[in-house]
Amino acid sequence: MSPRPKRRKCRCCGDFFFPDYRNSKRQHYCGKPACRKARKQANQRRWRRTPFGRGYFRSADNVERVRQWRRAHPGYWKGNTPTSEGTQVATPQPVNPVQASCNVPAATPGTLQDFCLPQHPGFIGLISMITGRTLQADIAPIARRVVEQGQNILGLTLPELHNQKTCPVYDRQTSAPSGSPAANPPKL
Repeated sequence: MSPRPKRRKCRCCGDFFFPDYRNSKRQHYCGKPACRKARKQANQRRWRRTPFGRGYFRSADNVERVRQWRRAHPGYWKGNTPTSEGTQVATPQPVNPVQASCNVPAATPGTLQDFCLPQHPGFIGLISMITGRTLQADIAPIARRVVEQGQNILGLTLPELHNQKTCPVYDRQTSAPSGSPAANPPKL
C-alpha cells in the first residue's frame, strides 16, 4: 500500500489540500471552482507562450474561418439572443383507438425500459413506494395497468373487452347435507 500523499498548498487560494493519488506529482491547485478557473487560465497562458500556441489562431485559414463564422452569426458578441421567426405549433393528434380482436391479446411491451422510459421517473418511484417492489419485472405490469386505467378514465382509449371466463365461486366451508332433503328442510 502506498503512503498517503502529503498535503500541498494551492497556488491560487493558499489553502492546504490532499492531491489526488493518481496525479499527486503534478496537482498544484485544489478543487474549488475559483482555483479550477485560475488553473485553466494559467494553462492557457502557458500554452499561448509555446511556439505552436503563439501562431495557432493567426494562420490565414483560421482568420478566414472566423470571418465566415462572424458573417453567419451577426450580433453574437453583443449578447442579443436571435429571435426565431415563430414557434412551431403542435397540432393536437386525434385519438384513434386500435381495433382489438377478442381472440388475440393486445401486444404489450415486455420490458420496463420499452414501456416506462418515456414516463416520468416520479411515476416509477411512486409505484415502487406504493408496492414496495424495486425490480423492473415487478414494476412493469403494474405500471402498464396504471397507465391503461388512467387512459380509460380520461377517455383516451376504449376499454378493451377481455374474453375472460369467470370462475364459479364455490363455498368450500359448508359440508354437504347429511340424510334426506326432507330431514333437513331449508330455513327461511
